[in-house]
Amino acid sequence: MKTRLINTRLWSGLWSRKTVEVGAEESYYAASHWKLMIRKLMKHKLARISLFVLGFMYLMVLFGNFIAPQGLDSYDSDNLNSRPSKLHWVDPEGKFHFVPFVYGLKSGRDPETLRKIFVEDKEKIFPIRFLVTGTEYKMWGFIPGNLHLFGVDEPGRFFVFGTDGMGRDLFSRIVLGSQVSLTIPLVGVAISFFLGLLIGGISGYFGGVTDTVIQRLIEIIRSFPTLPLWMALSAAIPPRVPIVRMFFYITIIMAFIEWTGLARVVRSKFMALRNEDYVMAAKISGVSNAKIIRIHLIPGFMSYLVVTMTLSIPSMIIGETAMSFLGLGIRSPAASWGVLLQEAQQMENVALYPWKLIPLGFVVVTVLAFNFLGDGLRDAADPYK
Repeated sequence: MKTRLINTRLWSGLWSRKTVEVGAEESYYAASHWKLMIRKLMKHKLARISLFVLGFMYLMVLFGNFIAPQGLDSYDSDNLNSRPSKLHWVDPEGKFHFVPFVYGLKSGRDPETLRKIFVEDKEKIFPIRFLVTGTEYKMWGFIPGNLHLFGVDEPGRFFVFGTDGMGRDLFSRIVLGSQVSLTIPLVGVAISFFLGLLIGGISGYFGGVTDTVIQRLIEIIRSFPTLPLWMALSAAIPPRVPIVRMFFYITIIMAFIEWTGLARVVRSKFMALRNEDYVMAAKISGVSNAKIIRIHLIPGFMSYLVVTMTLSIPSMIIGETAMSFLGLGIRSPAASWGVLLQEAQQMENVALYPWKLIPLGFVVVTVLAFNFLGDGLRDAADPYK
């Protein structure tokens, strides 16, 4: 009796395990292509980390005015080139504080170089406070507010990444500069994606004289060196235009340069797919060319287009940073990561104030995150491998 009971349980366990495996296999083959892509993407460790990093970066973009303790126009002439503040939990008397604090700052002179330096005044303690009022701003351009994530009471100063040569908080400028450096690439890629898809699709689908004219135009644009083309296009922008308009102009410049590569890829894909049986059947049935392109051709390589878009964003970020670094893009008092790196052009600044290179770290991390995410999407684009 006991042996029969054990055998019954054994067969029941094997049957339930086999049922689960069959069900998982059926759900795998019944899933759509996009679900399989997402499932494989989530197995890519670097892609998952990159998604988390990029999510954090774009939260910083959305709520930058709230996160930044100061505004772009906040100057402090008493704290020029001040080093990053140190957080403390134990005061000079050895008492532990559950809320971290910073000491006050007082200026002095280096006895050897006579350079102005800042030292901590341990007689003044300023605890870090959250949800404090400060510089007024307009969230997303239309919601007024003055609440900031953290700060210290006056006359204390808390500089997370130090200050620049004009006494402006570098952390605040990095956070607010991300709204330009991380938004221009997305808008630029969207415009170049539309142009590349439209022009490349027309070239590859219709062929003939249309294809020849478009390809010669692409070759002319691609023959120009990138830097002189940036300089020529930036020189056409009036020197004193509003920041929003300058943002729009720089986006157009980046999109005008980047669309040609995608157009050639789309052209080659259309030329390979336009003679397929399902496309010929749609033509015989009287389906319009626009509908064939939109419904039958583009979905056939949409996953590849998503990967291409993701991998083209880093080049846009580097392009905007390089333009602003060279003074051809966003200009001060507006902020972008390229503008913040302008002070790092001089080796003396880098040697004396190394914290001015911190914006470069944000550029590198963001570019790597987009590249790793693009690699994960490229692997996930063919989920059956």
